[in-house]
Amino acid sequence: MSTVLDRFLRYVSVDTQSQDGVTDRFPSTDRQKDLGRILVQELKDLELTGVSMDENGYVTAWLPANLPPQQAAAVPVVGFLAHLDTSPEVSGAGVTPVVHRRYAGGDLVLPGDPGQVLRPEENPELQRHIGDDIVTSDGTTLLGADNKAGIAEIMTMLSLLVDRPEIPHGRLAVGFTPDEEVGNGTKYFDVAGFGAAVAYTVDGGRVGCIEYENFNAYTAVITIEGVGVHPGYGKGKLVNAMKIAAFILKSLDADPAPETTEGREGFIHPFAVTGGAVHLEMKLLLRDFEMEGITVQKERIQRAADSAVKRYPGAEVRVTFSESYLNMKQRLAAQPEIVEYAIEAARRAGVTPERGIIRGGTDGARLSFAGLPTPNIFTGGNNFHSKLEWIAVQGMEATVRTLVELVKIWADPRISGRNGSDSSGLDR
Repeated sequence: MSTVLDRFLRYVSVDTQSQDGVTDRFPSTDRQKDLGRILVQELKDLELTGVSMDENGYVTAWLPANLPPQQAAAVPVVGFLAHLDTSPEVSGAGVTPVVHRRYAGGDLVLPGDPGQVLRPEENPELQRHIGDDIVTSDGTTLLGADNKAGIAEIMTMLSLLVDRPEIPHGRLAVGFTPDEEVGNGTKYFDVAGFGAAVAYTVDGGRVGCIEYENFNAYTAVITIEGVGVHPGYGKGKLVNAMKIAAFILKSLDADPAPETTEGREGFIHPFAVTGGAVHLEMKLLLRDFEMEGITVQKERIQRAADSAVKRYPGAEVRVTFSESYLNMKQRLAAQPEIVEYAIEAARRAGVTPERGIIRGGTDGARLSFAGLPTPNIFTGGNNFHSKLEWIAVQGMEATVRTLVELVKIWADPRISGRNGSDSSGLDR
């Protein structure tokens, strides 16, 4: 099982940082394909079938079933996915991983920048990993556990299944995707060609957490047209678009915001303003786990805009709303066994499972609405998108065990082919 650490350390040495705002190429950075090429070779070495990386940087491969033909035909093809890129927020170049052996508790000072300190009071999850081996960067870059831990865990699972043919499994589909961190991970993903009936992204956080809910996400764009007049002669004529924007934001000030919410609470988040006194465009994020909450947020924003028009005669204020992604629970609810099998797999792997929610988006949400139901499985990582990112080796090993148990469950002849069933036939 030490190979999961070996793989992880090898993968984080490859800079795969994606780039926001790129519209003229895909993926947003060619360097993501550097890791893709490494994975293609490793998948070929494992003798998987159909191994390839397409022009968009998607790496796909298949592990044939090792079951008797009749039984194999009844087992759904299960997919496993992770993303190649790391966050644009923090440099992923020149990562120097540090393995802190047998963590004894207390602060962990990262040697490349002593100002970067992992403190248990700020990272309570560390208490669950006393005695474990903690991996961090040296403090000058992010580590890259998001999502190279997921890649290492999937690859280690595949290696174990190849080396141990006595472990039963159906046909498995594997995919590694670019540009997840900039919201485009599934933009050109060939769901039909992938051929899976169900899938799991291995892109979650703390050990044991199975995530199958995420925000419903919309973006509001408020376009404000003021009235431009020379300011020296503007009395009774000039209408300042910037003041209108401030009025709208002030009217939303009491609404839930990212800095005042947690758990299942939604929010409105103004995040971008461009323009000036005559013409201005403002963008806001709308997030809620329930569509009723999104409806309320839309109404609040529209009322604020309407009030601004009344307060500033002569101005024009337009509001448009666009969908970004939806809560994958809407699709997964129809096949609850997909989540239940992951929870049972964690139990069999010696992990205490918990049901989690994602206060954000996930490739699994878009895939679920594209016809491939895809909840999210933990990697064991913490503090993603930060120089204080960390992961325990034993957490990665727990994920590998969970993935192995999961493919065994799907291959169980008592449940294979029972679309829409529950997990009542499984041993507890």
